[in-house]
Amino acid sequence: MKKKVAIAMGGFSSEYRISINSGNVVYKNLDRNLYEPYRVHIMQNEWFVIADNDTPYPINRSDFTVKINDTTIAFDCVFNTIHGTPGENGLLQAYLELVGIPQTSCDFYQAALTFNKRDLISVIKPYGIDTAANYFLNKGDDVDTNEIIEAVGLPCFVKANKAGSSFGITKVKHENEIEQAIQTAFKEDDEIIIESFLDGTEVSVGVITYKGEILALPVTEIVSENEFFDYEAKYLGKSEEITPARISDEQTEKVQELAKHIYRKLKMKGFTRSEFIFHNNEPHFIEMNTTPGLSEASILPQQAEKAGISLKELFGSAIETALKS
Repeated sequence: MKKKVAIAMGGFSSEYRISINSGNVVYKNLDRNLYEPYRVHIMQNEWFVIADNDTPYPINRSDFTVKINDTTIAFDCVFNTIHGTPGENGLLQAYLELVGIPQTSCDFYQAALTFNKRDLISVIKPYGIDTAANYFLNKGDDVDTNEIIEAVGLPCFVKANKAGSSFGITKVKHENEIEQAIQTAFKEDDEIIIESFLDGTEVSVGVITYKGEILALPVTEIVSENEFFDYEAKYLGKSEEITPARISDEQTEKVQELAKHIYRKLKMKGFTRSEFIFHNNEPHFIEMNTTPGLSEASILPQQAEKAGISLKELFGSAIETALKS
């Protein structure tokens, strides 16, 4: 019997439309011989299944079922494609665990941890993993620009702590730009992380559980036309994403093993995409995404293609892994 799969998309954050795109790609590529997919839009005030004729059918939030044409449908699995809250910060995962439905991304604690850049860095540092120097601010804290510069130097990056797709990020070159950059970041979150600038090659490494094995995908090199890999670079064609990356075999192996090491230490599941910068020839960890973009042009699907894994195989393996966990 075909498994009924709810493809969760949307969410409550600035990444809503990016998530819808990812979800529709999953919907398009799932094997109809094995799965019966449903597009589930999860929004702040309403959750619903959208039918092929665009008719919305409300989700019963008490058990995550839906009634379509007098038939109540219970899902066997949820394919999580929500970027940002609630799909990337653990809220959806915790809810689905409570109602007893397996889902394709990591568990709720790992999602909450990795979504919080400050907490994640604090957890991985004891494992000897290199990162940028950093400085933390909460909304309402006094801002001492001299103290910030002493901690991280210039140039530096001012980031919203819990946001994705490069929302709320500014590259700061001069002290008089720090205050405005902080205000920009606070529009996305009430916590900020300020990081030192790392000069070097930026790479992205996808790690997945594929057919029962933890697999590091081919490494992608990020070359942005802008100051950094910002929203325009990610989604509006202002970057070049080169897979495999133009780095040595030794560097490739080192960063892949490091990405898998972090995946194992954090007890991750599903898809992850971790960002690193080779600074002084050593990979420095930047961040991890646990619901990475899944459009045909997104980095992780590009990497899977280079590894000889089709989207149908990639998405099907994620569902089968979730069903067995």
